Amino acid sequence: MTFENAADRPRVTIVAPMKNEAENVVQLAEEIAEACAALAPFEAIFVDDGSDDDTAAVIDEAATRLPFLRRVSHAKSCGQSAAVRTGVLHARAPIVCTLDGDGQNPPSELPKLALPLLEDETGTLGLICGQRVGRQDTWSKRYASKFANRLRAWMLKDDTRDTGCGLKGFRREAFLAVPFFDHLHRYLPALFKREGWRIGHVDVTHRAREHGASKYTNFGRALVGITDLLGVWWLLRRRKLPQIADGAPSVAAAPTPRAQEMRS
Repeated sequence: MTFENAADRPRVTIVAPMKNEAENVVQLAEEIAEACAALAPFEAIFVDDGSDDDTAAVIDEAATRLPFLRRVSHAKSCGQSAAVRTGVLHARAPIVCTLDGDGQNPPSELPKLALPLLEDETGTLGLICGQRVGRQDTWSKRYASKFANRLRAWMLKDDTRDTGCGLKGFRREAFLAVPFFDHLHRYLPALFKREGWRIGHVDVTHRAREHGASKYTNFGRALVGITDLLGVWWLLRRRKLPQIADGAPSVAAAPTPRAQEMRS
């Protein structure tokens, strides 16, 4: 799609990864419409991650009534982080907000993520992380998450207590510049900090799942979490942010916020 003028371009793109969430599509889309009215113009991209139910068809039907909504589909399931990245790649706004497609992240929280980025005049705020309060999950899931968050925070020093929350807002260009890997979404604070971006946090509410079933198990998360954590720890230790001297030849990539501060 092309835009006739700048006013037609969305200010914010909402991305929701979905795997077999047909029963949650309509309510989520309608709540996004209400919550994001003040952010208009905006768009929402629901990424169908290889669902084998009617998720794609329900998204398409909802889009006929809600013109801000678009669908992108994976031919087969690739996981939540890949679905988020697909949505970001198709986003037409410079600011992207994400939320889970299962309905547990209230869309009413989205303005908390988008507005700080839209209003940032310094250009150094890269990421707003939602941190859940009053989680509506099982005791075992809450305990496993609490343990994993404490271990991750100790190793990565990312100053975030709840990286598993699906509610996040960020600059599209910044997200696409960080290394991509499966389960990336859990390490965005550490990776944005690695690139010199400022990070903000907001408390957000959480709801019980009304339809469908969780796609994760505590055991499965633990198996991949150890490898991911060690990999991100290695990435953080190996990163160098060079200082660009005045008068140096220009380069294709724009300097990171930290590099800009070092030049000033």
